[in-house]
Amino acid sequence: MDSFSVLFLLAVLLLETVSHLALKSASSHVARLDGLAFIRELVGHPGFWIAIVTFFLLFLSWLAFLARVPLSTGVMVGSITIVGVMLGGRLWLHERITPARSLAIGLIACGVALVGIGAP
Repeated sequence: MDSFSVLFLLAVLLLETVSHLALKSASSHVARLDGLAFIRELVGHPGFWIAIVTFFLLFLSWLAFLARVPLSTGVMVGSITIVGVMLGGRLWLHERITPARSLAIGLIACGVALVGIGAP
């Protein structure tokens, strides 16, 4: 992968992590509500709008990344976002990472590295 591909991949990683954390934050804030009250409060939460903007930017970054690499490589390497979201959940939402999940993070990161090293 060339340097622009790596830059777009880093943007995808950052934007996907931020978008999921923001959406989780907003939805957790209104989880006790139902119906229209849920929607009204969700739309009024800043995290919801951060998620909307970052999902849109993620879409553009993902397109730019996929335009530069083969689809099979892009999808495999793009799975690194799972690691970012899980670590972000641990750092910002204080979610627990079990030993099995730690192993899974390590295996995913190794797999992404192997695919990335061999990418054209």
